[in-house]
Amino acid sequence: MTATASVEGYLRHLAVERGLARNTVTSYRRDLGLYADWLAARGFDGPGAVGEQDLADFVRFLGAERRPPLATSSIARVLSAVRGLHRFLADEGVIEADVSRELRPPKLPMRLPKAIPVEEVEALIAAVGGDEVPELRDTALLELLYATGARVSEAVSLNVDDLVDDEVVRLFGKGGKQRIVPLGSYARRAIDAYLVRARPTLSARGAATPALFLGLRGRRMSRQAAWDVIHRAAERAGLAASVSPHTLRHSFATHLLEGGADVRVVQELLGHSSVATTQIYTLVTADTLREMYTASHPRAR
Repeated sequence: MTATASVEGYLRHLAVERGLARNTVTSYRRDLGLYADWLAARGFDGPGAVGEQDLADFVRFLGAERRPPLATSSIARVLSAVRGLHRFLADEGVIEADVSRELRPPKLPMRLPKAIPVEEVEALIAAVGGDEVPELRDTALLELLYATGARVSEAVSLNVDDLVDDEVVRLFGKGGKQRIVPLGSYARRAIDAYLVRARPTLSARGAATPALFLGLRGRRMSRQAAWDVIHRAAERAGLAASVSPHTLRHSFATHLLEGGADVRVVQELLGHSSVATTQIYTLVTADTLREMYTASHPRAR
């Protein structure tokens, strides 16, 4: 089976049998496209002709020979997709053995999530404030992201009916997993103002849609448009250019833990499958405590 046919079969499996989200399948397609192109460039008929040493050569290609070379985190992500492809083909009997079984991705350095202080979150949200239609929408979007810790894909996928009542919102995470997250008073007021004074105007510009957040042409707001909203707000507020939708998610988790929330509660709110993923935020707050102690205690230095 050719590399292209193998990849397409695996992607159908991910989408249909495993029910992965469209964005996730798109990411797999992009990463496996690198692998398929590499196989074709080196004359392999398909994954079945690949050996362990060939996979090691592919890893070296990604990190050194490719232009530009991939970062360690990107190599690890690509190799995860490649291992999944080989495992699938072996399970289906398309190839005799899974030669990727012993393939180990490069070790990733621990990178702590980047949160911003409460004051900077407030400045970010204030930077989009106003009574015009786009401003009301953007304020509602930023307030919701910070109030719920939602991923940007979860936020733009919301429908009006996902506002279960005045106090909670229904979010759909990775793999279609559903969770209910409270809305704080600031987010509730911002969303109410948007629904009453802005969304009807936006909705009238396009075909009827149940989407909560609408673009200026009346269609569902895209992930890129949400990124642009935050990027522009960060510029206006004079914040670092690295502020992103995930910055608000990191800040949500960090500020909850700093306020005394239990790590397992934060796990549920974030939609993490494992508490170990959430516990990395406790390292952030521990670092903050150490910094404050060192700066403040007379015998700390």
